[in-house]
Amino acid sequence: MIKGLFEAHLPVSNLLNSIKFYESLGLTLENHIPNKVAFMWIEKDVSWLGLWECESVRLDYHPSIRHIAFNVDLEDLKTAKQWLNKKGIETRGAFGFSGEEPFVLPHVNNASSKIHFYDLDGNSLELISQISNPEQCLDAMYLSEWEERFY
Repeated sequence: MIKGLFEAHLPVSNLLNSIKFYESLGLTLENHIPNKVAFMWIEKDVSWLGLWECESVRLDYHPSIRHIAFNVDLEDLKTAKQWLNKKGIETRGAFGFSGEEPFVLPHVNNASSKIHFYDLDGNSLELISQISNPEQCLDAMYLSEWEERFY
């Protein structure tokens, strides 16, 4: 029945600035109603992000709201910090890791490598890549340590 996620939505304080921010990440504007909402393709005809301009953007953060994880290739994830920094975007720590490089959170049969950052309104964003877990390791570590250990 369910095959994937088509859309997600975030509150923003300035729609035009947010459109520019997300375009800098590679999303494509599909449609927008000025001062109200914009729909940006993450992957054309597959998934999009709705940005809603509103006054009450500064909700207390919780991972169940105001969080989007974008799937990326592992090779792109390895250079994500530098790519984001060139755009004036700082990476941030998460799950006890500093944000200086991607880290790995393992699961029994696979793992995910990720790096976190914020958009202009403090919405939590993540670049994530699914990777193999050849030895079913359950220890979280930086991606460089993971690759040294398993590749």
